[in-house]
Amino acid sequence: MSYSLTPIRVKLIPKTWTNEATWQIQMSNKLLTHLQLNKNRKLNIKIGQKTITSEIQIAEIAINEIHLPDHMIKALMLPIQCYTFQANVFSKSHTLKLGPVIGLLTDFKTNQMVEPYFRTIHLFCEELHRGICEYGGFFYVFSFDQFSDSGYYLEDGKWVPANLPMPDVIYNRIHSRKLENSTLYKEFRQKLDEHMIPFFNDRFLSKWEAHEKVKIESQLYSYIPETKICSKELFYDFAQKYETIFLKPIHGSQGRNIIKVKEEGHQHYTLQTSLPALTNHLTEKYSLDEIYQQIKPLLHHQIYIIQQGITFIKHQSRTMDFRVLCHKDQNNQWIVTSTVARIAAEKEFVSNLAKGGTITRPLNALRTCMSDKQSIEVLALIKELALETAEVISRHSEGITGELGIDIGVDQEGKPWLIEVNSKPSKNFEDGLGKIRPSAKAIIQFCSKLAHDSALEKEELN
Repeated sequence: MSYSLTPIRVKLIPKTWTNEATWQIQMSNKLLTHLQLNKNRKLNIKIGQKTITSEIQIAEIAINEIHLPDHMIKALMLPIQCYTFQANVFSKSHTLKLGPVIGLLTDFKTNQMVEPYFRTIHLFCEELHRGICEYGGFFYVFSFDQFSDSGYYLEDGKWVPANLPMPDVIYNRIHSRKLENSTLYKEFRQKLDEHMIPFFNDRFLSKWEAHEKVKIESQLYSYIPETKICSKELFYDFAQKYETIFLKPIHGSQGRNIIKVKEEGHQHYTLQTSLPALTNHLTEKYSLDEIYQQIKPLLHHQIYIIQQGITFIKHQSRTMDFRVLCHKDQNNQWIVTSTVARIAAEKEFVSNLAKGGTITRPLNALRTCMSDKQSIEVLALIKELALETAEVISRHSEGITGELGIDIGVDQEGKPWLIEVNSKPSKNFEDGLGKIRPSAKAIIQFCSKLAHDSALEKEELN
């Protein structure tokens, strides 16, 4: 659904020019004409889910500005300051829709006496704030128990608590799978449905869910290592079938709690793990029975997948894979916003940054293993596989999926393999601290589209 928005600067009318009995919006005659408004008709001004009614006053001000008194800004539940918004007009209800108001949902400790810390996405929240201010809109962060009452917005480098308008769209960055399954969270989701507020990044996908969705369409079969829910029988079966196997918790993240079993010949195997409870002794050889006895307690406490190991190209003898960030754009099309090569730390077999991994440019990493020409071709294949995976996942998922982090390995022949799909990818691995990264811009544009489409749907229902 295409749409056209007008950037508008909202400025404050000095208190000496008006009083609280005056509910007027000032704009130039040119802006009035451009927006196709009727100056003799009451105008509804809507920001987020909040609407007020005003008269229109023609004033000699810049064409891209509207002026409002303080008390009207307060009535819209906004902090008293100047804003840049994207504007749209709904002629039937004579409504000027300003926004988008984007709320980011996450879990954090709330104490109005102490500035909140949003954990691994704290800097990313600041980046989104800057990007939305540039693009046009208002951004704040909230926890679901604050919904419809309050949140935190950034002012002079500090996150300030305030009563704020319910958002046009919500971007889900909750850290906890457990929290997403709680009764309180489900009640919150019900409120969103009642208010028809789009909810972007619906929920965590487990490794098994993602695998099952990718398997639905046959074009990806040949790029997926064989993967099953682990059992004792399958452990022995996979270990005898493949030289290397991996066991991963279906709800794991950041390379934690992964087990690697590799055959070293004559029915002897090495065990490598990122589990703190198990010690890596790469010089020790075990039988399958001995390894199974070590991992058996883990399999009783949580669900693991077991996966065929592929021999991937390495970077200076270190494990290497590629993280591709994919986002939906304002046209609802999947695009690649970032690709990095992830290099494992010394003696680690997972490349995650949380485990000491580092990142480098993908072409530079590929060129250490192959020619320039092949490196360019392989990188194109990596991105193509990522986009196809994102499309399939979103097509077979409930809710709104607009962001995925896709991990891909490359084998000795240059073939890409799908390792893992992350529904809430880390924000810490991209280059560009201090600037608005393409991934953040894509999120802002997609949220703007969702907000616009939702507002249009509500207008048509009225």
